[in-house]
Amino acid sequence: MEPLDDRGLKPPKGFKYHEYSVNGVRTVAAIGGQGRSLVYFHGAGAWHGIDFARPWTERCRVIAPFHPGWGSSADDPELDCVGEYVLHYLDFFDQLNLTQFDLVGFSLGGWLAAEFAVAHPHRVRKLVLVAPAGLPDPAHRGPSAGGWSLEELYSYLVSDRAVLAPYLPQGAEEAAAHEAEIARSFKSAGRLASQGPFNRKLPRWLHRLTMPTLLLWSRDDRLAPVGRAEQWMSLLPNAKLALFDGAGHLVLDELAEARECVAKFLT
Repeated sequence: MEPLDDRGLKPPKGFKYHEYSVNGVRTVAAIGGQGRSLVYFHGAGAWHGIDFARPWTERCRVIAPFHPGWGSSADDPELDCVGEYVLHYLDFFDQLNLTQFDLVGFSLGGWLAAEFAVAHPHRVRKLVLVAPAGLPDPAHRGPSAGGWSLEELYSYLVSDRAVLAPYLPQGAEEAAAHEAEIARSFKSAGRLASQGPFNRKLPRWLHRLTMPTLLLWSRDDRLAPVGRAEQWMSLLPNAKLALFDGAGHLVLDELAEARECVAKFLT
């Protein structure tokens, strides 16, 4: 495990970035805190950071990797489906000697968390799915992906634009890098979910998620409509549902009560 503090990266307060080689793929993770391990899988964009996770470090050792194709991790075109990412993380967790941990997944990361827990339920003590992708739900379609302006994207992500302000670019050079990172994220997500952000066969396997599970959503989420929660709850055998008002898709970033709900559930 190599710390990356000398590379000029700026991890959130209380975290350090560390680099691993997983089957030759550079994988960077933010790690902070002490106690029982909590793994966080980010969604289809990682540029808005994980400052929301800082309170969790008071109770847990938080491990937040960048998926290959996002953030400071390297690209790997060979990882072209969720199943490949599950295997990537299986090797990653073995490197860290993580035999059991709590797993929190948001959006696309929620889909990945569910698939990992289906395949390796003995590794996951408790599971949190935050506005997860993964299930086909034609009755609750979100907006058509692609072609959004940055302003449209921001409006889907948050109800309060000020939440994103610390992560938005200042000046032309930062703006170009910001747009390039978002384009890279969309490209990686498109490769991972080439048939759409779901697995049509996933519903038949969710009965394997017998660990305590929390499904968390914002009622005002326009990107992943909250109506999708009904199907998840009908398929998860040991789940509770927590709904919140006043946030966009990034409910953990916007609402302290949502972050505390996760912390209480895990403790």
